[in-house]
Amino acid sequence: MSTSTRYRTVTVDGLSIFYREAGPPDAPTLLLLHGFPSSSRMFEPLLGRLADRFRLIAPDYPGFGHSEAPDPGRFRYTFDRIAEVMSRFAATVGAERYLLYVQDYGGPVGFRMALAEPDRLTGLVVQNAVAHEVGLGPLWESRRAFWRDRAGHEAAVRENFLSLDAARTRHVGSDPDPQRYDPDLWTDEHAFLSRPGQAEIQLDLFYDYRTNVASYRLWQEWLRRTGPRLLVLWGRYDTSFEPGEAEAYRADVPGAEVYLLDGGHFLMDTRADEVASLVRGFASSGG
Repeated sequence: MSTSTRYRTVTVDGLSIFYREAGPPDAPTLLLLHGFPSSSRMFEPLLGRLADRFRLIAPDYPGFGHSEAPDPGRFRYTFDRIAEVMSRFAATVGAERYLLYVQDYGGPVGFRMALAEPDRLTGLVVQNAVAHEVGLGPLWESRRAFWRDRAGHEAAVRENFLSLDAARTRHVGSDPDPQRYDPDLWTDEHAFLSRPGQAEIQLDLFYDYRTNVASYRLWQEWLRRTGPRLLVLWGRYDTSFEPGEAEAYRADVPGAEVYLLDGGHFLMDTRADEVASLVRGFASSGG
């Protein structure tokens, strides 16, 4: 069985959803949910390292990567809606049960899926995705202002959220060795963000991020009540989210495995081997 990646599309709710898939179709499944402003491409390092043992499926959300990006006038760019599409996507590609790996935006999408259909999860990997207020530092004050008054703060959010400098900062963060990062990582992402209509799509979705913060208590209660198998991987140089967030998960799930690694918001930029090894061990130990 070839372990090379396949690049596919499938129709879900009338939308063309692009995804990457690798590994044997009958192997245990890992469903990989990406962050902002990236796409399934961020998981290529895992697909190349774990396809010998697992079936890996990494979709692009509507409006991201190579998936269809309908006009906001005919598609609601909310986390509720994207979670619905991703849940139907998983069923469409035959992922009835899966280990769920979430990063950044993948967190709010994945938590919605987990709460709606908990029996589909065999475990949860959280990588730089927030479910507690402690994870949102000073950077988020201007973003909270945007949620309170979108029109009055949209210009500032466009600059500190959608610019090329912001894209670079999301990757490099506070890493003392920025030469480890391939500039293509953020220039490619910024090229996607610069496509016609993208600013409106991303601002609509980010305005809805306020509903994630309002849901944190619900997600925490679910974690404490169900105690899922949980692996938390965190890049200590992330300037988007606070490192204390990693330990907050352990407070909810005392048996969680928590690792603070020498990487940034997108850990696989520089720590792909380490991440793959930890995920392999965690996934191999579960049902």
